[in-house]
Amino acid sequence: MSTRPIIVVGGGLAGVEAAYQIASCGLPVQLYEMRPQRQTPAHQTDLLGELVCSNSLKADTPASGHGLLKAELRHLGSLILQAADASRVPAGAALAVDRTQFAQYLTTTIQHHPNITLVREEVMELLAAQITIVATGPLTSPALTAHMQSRLGSQHLYFYDALSPIVAAESIDQSKTFLASRYDVGDGDDYLNCPLDRATYERFCAALVAAECVKPHAFEREIFFEGCLPIEEMARRGPETLAFGPLKPVGLRRADRPTLHAVVQLRLEDTMRSAYNMVGFQTRLTYAEQRRVFRMIPGLEQAEFLRLGAVHRNTFLNAPRLLLPTLQTRYEPTLLFAGQITGVEGYVESAATGLLAGLNAVALHCGKPLLVPPPTTAHGALVRYISTANPDTFQPMNIHFGLLPPLETPTHPKKARRAAMIARALTDLQTWYSSVHV
Repeated sequence: MSTRPIIVVGGGLAGVEAAYQIASCGLPVQLYEMRPQRQTPAHQTDLLGELVCSNSLKADTPASGHGLLKAELRHLGSLILQAADASRVPAGAALAVDRTQFAQYLTTTIQHHPNITLVREEVMELLAAQITIVATGPLTSPALTAHMQSRLGSQHLYFYDALSPIVAAESIDQSKTFLASRYDVGDGDDYLNCPLDRATYERFCAALVAAECVKPHAFEREIFFEGCLPIEEMARRGPETLAFGPLKPVGLRRADRPTLHAVVQLRLEDTMRSAYNMVGFQTRLTYAEQRRVFRMIPGLEQAEFLRLGAVHRNTFLNAPRLLLPTLQTRYEPTLLFAGQITGVEGYVESAATGLLAGLNAVALHCGKPLLVPPPTTAHGALVRYISTANPDTFQPMNIHFGLLPPLETPTHPKKARRAAMIARALTDLQTWYSSVHV
């Protein structure tokens, strides 16, 4: 057995999770993170696991695909879920975190782990024949991207992802807003809601559509991830698209607000209640236009934006052509990938692939069989998708029940079917995990 440390490149959610899993198995890890030596267009700190988009890890109830994946991650001892549970803020049925506390928890844990060496420098080339996990995410540096294109012999795909604005709590006119969660989930008042009547909604949508956007470079095409469309792109699809999308008032209608046609939800960013995230407001509008248009929303007329929305290019592999379900590359078994660069979309999905890549790096190091979770589990469904999808039309994917195989016995209604799929997934995960040894 080699005594060389396992290399993990990238200090985001997937890289941190992979390094932690390897180190927890007693093996030495070198975790490379290029920040602060080299920053990305989206990060603002040098903390590991910094969340650059939303502070929400989405639903935390097992009845959803994201909730099931979280339940599996907790069962498998995920560090990311430990950090999220320790830094959560009220968000109804969702798991949202104080992003600074979350990243600090991860950074402190990694820095103090005796089996992990944190190296703050950019990796431009990957060493041959050394077990390496690349978890550099959608903002992989140009130098490493060029090296991987040359080494793997395949072009990367890309799409545009966007950040939602963050608003200072003290700048919100709360006399025009109301506290409520959809269907009173959670404490029932986890979100600050900005109500729009029909006339206000129509004026806002018209302004969105007419506003100036940041233009892509001449050599870049505009390719958006369907699950994370900029809000102005959604508005262009029709006058009621937003009212049936992120601005839907479903579960929030109240007798004292008979004119409520749409609602902008603001979610807490931190435990001090000093900042709010504009839910679903990822955007590529220019900064000036964001200030002008978003201040048309009731309650945000004098909004102070602590962070404005931004757009950035995300890089990911054509995973069906390149990766096995073990997350190894098809041609170099000592090279593994994890996180959004594999074509999964979302925080918990990235953590899940990081966890699996870490466990498989350990198995590879110890000469043991590599691990592929059952396809009936959320983890197994994810790796099956990225390794077997149509490579000609491959796009990033969030976890959802459609990725899991159907039940052997058809079950109705939908709620009962979901419950049966969840029970099957958790049972199969426990049986599988108890039978493997890393």
